[in-house]
Amino acid sequence: MNKLFYITDPMCSWCYAFKGVLQQLRQRLPEQLEFITLLGGLATDTDSLMPIEMQQQLQATWQRIEKKVPGIQFNYDFWKPGQSSSPPRRSTYPACRAVIAAHAFDNQHNFDNEHYYRELMIEAIQTAYYQQARNPSDDSTLITLAGQIGLDEPLFQSRLKSNETEQELQRQIALSRQLNANSYPSLVLQTGGSFWPISIDYTSPEPILQSINTLLDFE
Repeated sequence: MNKLFYITDPMCSWCYAFKGVLQQLRQRLPEQLEFITLLGGLATDTDSLMPIEMQQQLQATWQRIEKKVPGIQFNYDFWKPGQSSSPPRRSTYPACRAVIAAHAFDNQHNFDNEHYYRELMIEAIQTAYYQQARNPSDDSTLITLAGQIGLDEPLFQSRLKSNETEQELQRQIALSRQLNANSYPSLVLQTGGSFWPISIDYTSPEPILQSINTLLDFE
């Protein structure tokens, strides 16, 4: 089966900007194309505060996104001392683990969407980070978000810290590297034994669909 890999990170601001087009894209993908989400792991674990220079760079990125992508806005209170839930750190692995831990609950339910809780967790992390000035680098924030989307908090906390979750994160990161997906979001189409990077468009799914369908027809 042909596959479309989507490589992302729940704390990637460009991934947040892409969410509207991604939703439209997924609704219009060919039925024979399997869609696979991978967590690329943008930034490793750290307890160190984010350097001021990096904070300024990320705020500038948010401003570029707001100019480029209609309808996307950020809450800059996250960067103001005393306004966010905790000082910023350059660490997205905890949020990635939270997505994997939430997905473990999907196997316990018979939802039509087999990735129900995973997608709810990604949305909850993005809302908390970009709209509510809460820090998803903190396990406490992630555990609270798990409760808000209907998960058992103690069980989620256990899964968040489990070896199985860490192993799955490392597996997804390794596969992302094999696909040469070193920036996020990334799309990679697999047709047979070939892998094709697909250019991202932040305002319309049409160019993306055209690229995918052209490659599928070629094969």
